[in-house]
Amino acid sequence: MFVVLIRTAVLYLFIVAGIRLLGKHQIGELEPSELVLTLIIADLASVPMQDNGIPLLSGLIPILVLLALSSIISVLCIKSIRFRTLLCGKPSIVVKNGAVIQSELTRSHLTIDELLEELRIQGYTDIQTIKFALLETNGQLSVLPYASEKPVTAAQMGLKPEETGLPVVLVSDGRLLEHNLKGLGYEEIWLEKQLASHGLSSSRQAFLLTVDETGTTYCIPKKEAAT
Repeated sequence: MFVVLIRTAVLYLFIVAGIRLLGKHQIGELEPSELVLTLIIADLASVPMQDNGIPLLSGLIPILVLLALSSIISVLCIKSIRFRTLLCGKPSIVVKNGAVIQSELTRSHLTIDELLEELRIQGYTDIQTIKFALLETNGQLSVLPYASEKPVTAAQMGLKPEETGLPVVLVSDGRLLEHNLKGLGYEEIWLEKQLASHGLSSSRQAFLLTVDETGTTYCIPKKEAAT
């Protein structure tokens, strides 16, 4: 039993490390080649996990070869547009100027119900308000509405709002992240004042506390567990 646990842990950590080395895009939306790679790796890893009679290397080596092959393919996709198009395909325009392109729906094996569902998920209920809708190579739908349907921006209104920058987490689930606090040049006295302004006496009472570049803090108090 202990041997099975060790073999499973080794295979799991090896696959996680390999996928991370391939880049973040492998974790998110998968291209067809990436999906195939994931399925094959899962199948290869399951065999040595269950059968102790199979050498561990018999599972690791094929996975390593597949990861290396995937890395080579990624480089070729970057270097060659033709190879990238051949492997991943091209985006399909399924809505143009407020009209559904039925031939593209058929070619993409997408039903009108699925299209309407994807549009509703992104907040569009009227196809006539959409300039373009493209089915990307990873299966996601990109929607570009008419200019008149886009939200008004501050620039269009002649306003110049202050940039707040990226909020930095100072307290996460009651734990003070001292390296973030010191990295921003703040002291614990400043932190205590910010907590007090939100009605808290300790960082342990905060579920989340962030601060942006303007010094503005956002706090979510921690709720006590129900007894």
